Amino acid sequence: MDPRMAFDDVALGIQRWLDRLVRRARVGRAPATSPRRLLVVQIDGLSRAVLQRALAEGRMPFLRRLLQRGGFRLHAMAVGLPTSTPAFQMAAMYGVAPDIPGFHYHDKRRRSDVYFPRAGDAAHVEATQAAGRQGIVAGGSAYGCVFTGGAVNNLFTFALLKRPSGAGLLRALSAGVVLAWVMVKSLVLSLYELARAGLGFVADPVHAPRGWKLLAIKIGISVWVRELFTLSASRDLYAGVPAVYVNYLDYDIFSHAFGPRHRHAVRSLRAIDRSIHQLWRVCRRVPEHGWDLYVLADHGQAHCTPYDRLTGRRLERLLFDDVFGPAGAHEVGPRRPAGRRIASGIKAVREGRAPGLVQRFLNYVEQDLPWLLGEMPEAREVDGVRVIAAGPNAFVYLLHDPNPLVLEQIETVYPGLAEELSRAPGIGLVLVRSSAGPLCIWRGKRYRLNELQDGPFAGRDDVELVRRGVRDLMGMRCAGDLVLYGTDTPQGHVSYIAEIGAHAGPSSDEMHTFLVTPPGVEVAAPVTHPLELYPLFVAYQRVL
Repeated sequence: MDPRMAFDDVALGIQRWLDRLVRRARVGRAPATSPRRLLVVQIDGLSRAVLQRALAEGRMPFLRRLLQRGGFRLHAMAVGLPTSTPAFQMAAMYGVAPDIPGFHYHDKRRRSDVYFPRAGDAAHVEATQAAGRQGIVAGGSAYGCVFTGGAVNNLFTFALLKRPSGAGLLRALSAGVVLAWVMVKSLVLSLYELARAGLGFVADPVHAPRGWKLLAIKIGISVWVRELFTLSASRDLYAGVPAVYVNYLDYDIFSHAFGPRHRHAVRSLRAIDRSIHQLWRVCRRVPEHGWDLYVLADHGQAHCTPYDRLTGRRLERLLFDDVFGPAGAHEVGPRRPAGRRIASGIKAVREGRAPGLVQRFLNYVEQDLPWLLGEMPEAREVDGVRVIAAGPNAFVYLLHDPNPLVLEQIETVYPGLAEELSRAPGIGLVLVRSSAGPLCIWRGKRYRLNELQDGPFAGRDDVELVRRGVRDLMGMRCAGDLVLYGTDTPQGHVSYIAEIGAHAGPSSDEMHTFLVTPPGVEVAAPVTHPLELYPLFVAYQRVL
């Protein structure tokens, strides 16, 4: 038997005894009986296709049991664009159409970037975009989320990254015996993983060091963080807080590192399945609270090749070297109406006649030593042009105007730029606003929204969802003046940062996820946007 399964059996045995102890040791008035309470379990990054494969292969036996014999139902869900956690949670938690074009983007009016892991950025976005709206987790607890959803208890929530409320942790600490058990269990599992890694090093010292990244993820995320989230949420379920939202990160992080269908990513679903089982057991033990368990995913992931593996350079470096920098510039005139060309820039470099060597040197300093300039590697700004690589998407901002620009304005400065970029290696789509509405430029040809089925999305039966997603994305004020996607390039899917699994784009794997609903809950199926979740979830607040 797998030692981890043995540890789980011991944990469940102790938990049964602790259940009776906790139920008898309650102090103060019991929480008021409610018609129903809300528990949302988010499996970050899991597409519907990968979920169905995991269910068929027996990797999530408990969730499969709920679907087959427990009265739970699996619904198809599309999540819109961008396919990212912040946009999904803003829509689902507050019922707000988000102005969140990616995980990292620039706000031209504020003259600053928004990067969600950075302290303060998520809190600002939540405060400004959700102002006055009731969150679906109001008065409850959120774990591992980008936004709080109105929760008063938060752990590992980006909006309170440097100043967590602490109540969630204090609530967990109040159950000293339970916390001690989880710490012991996590320590034992960590030692087990370390022992396996040590044996692997002895057996194969040449290749074993490649596994240290996997080991760190397993111990840090899939043992300690997941166990802490499950423990804290269990305490909240016993206490009868108004709502709980738990976001399990394991699969998403493994997928970014190894790919969405890699064995390491798919195996992580078994541990998440055990955590869902534990939360369900707690719900069953406190029937007076009326917990309704939902399981969903905020987006899927596409298997990608990092851009620098294709070209030898990061996207930002190529753009500033060959397009926006001196090497990509030439005189505009009747014979050469297009001011800047990628091909001309590349040719100039190869022939050794590219001007601006100092600027090119500074570009390399920005890439290799970004901390000297207070920048992140994915963001670069030169001469009023800012480029942000955010995943399989990248944003180009022309900063001379604080408002979003349309193609006609862009072409007065950079004629033919959008078409030229759409033909470049590693770039699949270029999205841009125009006076006639959003355009998708694919392999040098412009497509209006009603023409997408004739071009980059030919053969897709969900083209109407893609059309709606592009319209929503390019309607966001903070989306780039040019939005580049590495989706469906001639070289396959491409990400502009160092990751194998990526999301934010319009591929089927990224856009199509799922919603599992409890017995007795009816939803309009399929769900076509996370905004449709808000009325379902916020209704639980109104009955408390």
